[in-house]
Amino acid sequence: MTETPAQPPAGQPAPELFTWEFATDPYPAYAWLREHAPVHRTKLPSGVEAWLVTRYADAKQALADGRLSKNPAHHDEPAHAKGKTGIPGERKAELMTHLLNIDPPDHTRLRRLVSKAFTPRRVAEFAPRVQELTDRLIDGFVEKGEADLIHEFAFPLPIYAICDLLGVPREDQDDFRDWAGMMIRHGGGPRGGVARSVKKMRGYLAELIHRKREELTELPAPGEDLLSGLIRASDHGEHLTENEAAAMAFILLFAGFETTVNLIGNGTYALLTHPEQRQQLQDSLAAGRTDLLATGVEELLRYDGPVELATWRFATEPLSIGGQDIAAGDPVLVVLAAADRDPARFDEPDTLDLSRRDNQHLGYGHGIHYCLGAPLARLEGQTALATLLTRIPDLQLAGDSADLRWRGGLIMRGLRTLPVEFAPSAKVRTD
Repeated sequence: MTETPAQPPAGQPAPELFTWEFATDPYPAYAWLREHAPVHRTKLPSGVEAWLVTRYADAKQALADGRLSKNPAHHDEPAHAKGKTGIPGERKAELMTHLLNIDPPDHTRLRRLVSKAFTPRRVAEFAPRVQELTDRLIDGFVEKGEADLIHEFAFPLPIYAICDLLGVPREDQDDFRDWAGMMIRHGGGPRGGVARSVKKMRGYLAELIHRKREELTELPAPGEDLLSGLIRASDHGEHLTENEAAAMAFILLFAGFETTVNLIGNGTYALLTHPEQRQQLQDSLAAGRTDLLATGVEELLRYDGPVELATWRFATEPLSIGGQDIAAGDPVLVVLAAADRDPARFDEPDTLDLSRRDNQHLGYGHGIHYCLGAPLARLEGQTALATLLTRIPDLQLAGDSADLRWRGGLIMRGLRTLPVEFAPSAKVRTD
């Protein structure tokens, strides 16, 4: 039996989407869509028309549906929409052959190759470096009594971490910080700045990969960097090409830093605006327990996660989602932020509960495209929040929440700035 799609109330139009007001708090609009138009066709700010999937069950189905391709070649795009899907600048820079843009069997091959170099053990071994970076950044502002936690903490931490993990030399990492900063402004910088930054990053990665390939030893050295591991990785004798390695490094940088910027930024903001939950977490950390930190980060990912919409999918054939017919070639965007507040799946979904146990959120996706870097993001998020709350226990917002601005952009959700204040203190660490 085919489910009948929900119908909006007569005379009640769908809420306006993708405005600045919407960006500040999209959740009421998503609640309306879940109830009245759970699979909703809309025109995006770019002019591209796409389906938005907002209910949890439909979202989970769509994320794992093999008929929804990640390859933009399946987009039945009109001329005006050409090149307006995906990451800005990636087409011109020839960086399309990464995990977010391909399907099996190529996706299976590349993911297996990358997984060999990007293991949980490697992430665990990296924990001391993440802690060192976290403390160093806090040292940079702890004596001032004020900071912008986005620009001074949440943004540089994952950039330096992923650069270290990939093997970008320390002397070049500030260049990556500049390029990455331009990429996450989503139009807030000079015209064409994103494409130029992607092009510069592409050129640098090609040169670095070539250099590392020439320097590669027969056997891996202890603690070998991820980029060397990617070059070395093989599957039945088949190696990554330099183009594939560059594209893979690019997407690990792009997806691996902005999601963590937003996890730390959104998570800190949620804690500062929910003082009882924040106090429970601080008390737990002071007692030497980490259980609430672990469930708390998962709840922060669900409550106001870093990825608002999953990356682009395109129907390869006619199909139905939630009773709504989707034509071949149509773009489909799964709204993770809406699905993760679906009352049909989560009790009191609009309540932040750091101790929530039944929390199978979709913050890092689902199915074969589940985020490969999720363990690193969790490590960075847990380390950043625990250290921040422990070292600066009186952390408070500086100013009014209403004055905060969220970055414009389709896929990610994150604050432009997060000004905080606290009692200045000497650089005394807790380790």
